[in-house]
Amino acid sequence: MNDSMQAVVPALFTVLEKPLHLNYAQVGWISFALNITSSVLQPAVGLYTDRASKPYLMPFGMAMSLLGMVGIALAPSFWVVLLAVLLIGFGSAIFHPEGSRVVYFAAGNKLGFAQSVYQVGGNVGSSLAPLMTLFVFVPLGQIGALWGTLFAAAAIVVLLAVAPWYKKQLVDWRPPGEDDPAKRIYPDTVLPRKRVAVAMTLLVFIVFGRSWYYSGISNYYQFFLINHYGLSAKQAQIPLFLFLLAGVVGTFFGGVWADRIGMKKIIVLSIAGAVPFSLVLPHLPLVWIYPTIAALGFILMSSFSVAVVYAQHLMPTQVGMASGLTTGLAFGMGAIGAVVLGKAADLFGMTSIMQGIAFLPLIGLLALQLPSDRQRTDIKRMVKYGAKG
Repeated sequence: MNDSMQAVVPALFTVLEKPLHLNYAQVGWISFALNITSSVLQPAVGLYTDRASKPYLMPFGMAMSLLGMVGIALAPSFWVVLLAVLLIGFGSAIFHPEGSRVVYFAAGNKLGFAQSVYQVGGNVGSSLAPLMTLFVFVPLGQIGALWGTLFAAAAIVVLLAVAPWYKKQLVDWRPPGEDDPAKRIYPDTVLPRKRVAVAMTLLVFIVFGRSWYYSGISNYYQFFLINHYGLSAKQAQIPLFLFLLAGVVGTFFGGVWADRIGMKKIIVLSIAGAVPFSLVLPHLPLVWIYPTIAALGFILMSSFSVAVVYAQHLMPTQVGMASGLTTGLAFGMGAIGAVVLGKAADLFGMTSIMQGIAFLPLIGLLALQLPSDRQRTDIKRMVKYGAKG
């Protein structure tokens, strides 16, 4: 529901352009405002909630998004739209780190599986944008954004039901005499702090590179197909759809496999394993593009949720911060990277950009330097029995 509301914003661009007299620069600022608030602010929110988790913060964030949807539907000008989008972005930034913590508590011994389900929900919500444009916003116009408030209302009802359970988890995991649930007793970490810092830096850089490549394909590969192969705009959507759909499937199975063989192995196999497919993709005959780009999407995105769980593994006392760094900051920077790639395409041509970004998955080889996740005792088990003596 949350990511569906985020998808409403770009889906409304073509609808808002004429009645509000928006130029392309203003459209770009709207997109930038959404990404900078919903993604880049997540680590700050995660840091705050790690210190003082508040179960009812999630429905509050969703209420902000609901107000944002109303604002977009009734906005008379660009500035009101921008303010409404900021509300949606802030609401999303509040929701995601706390949502990841809820998933962490609910996962049991299947952290990869649980996080993959959570991320698949977001990916499916984001994929609704074209359908909403076709069936809601084009027929109804700007006022059709009010339908988005149904997503927010449904999410608030669910979160109000989840909040008491979440509050109980925080209490149950709190050691006797500890007033702040965010200061639950964990082993400090088996790894030295310096090594954790280096590993997190590498992980964020790896996710950053993957996000740049993902943004390049999802935003610009359709133009490459039109220019290089002579496809129509509709025909160019088919390979892109295969890439995105396979990515959703890969996100799910990557989490499942990580529980079995380890998170580091999945990260290495996913990002580095995508290299052969990314390198050949700009040079293939058209008939080979369809299976190749589907395989690329599946492999590349199989580590999407795993990177979040691995970050939580490195920072078990700062689950919100870890989630914000991987799903927020790094992925948000990838969205900003799309702007850079667009400018570069204007200067050097789309073919050169597609051939250039093909090397970005090589960054995944840095994952070989990450510490193994199979050498540590299960944190939850240590907390559960350690807190009780």
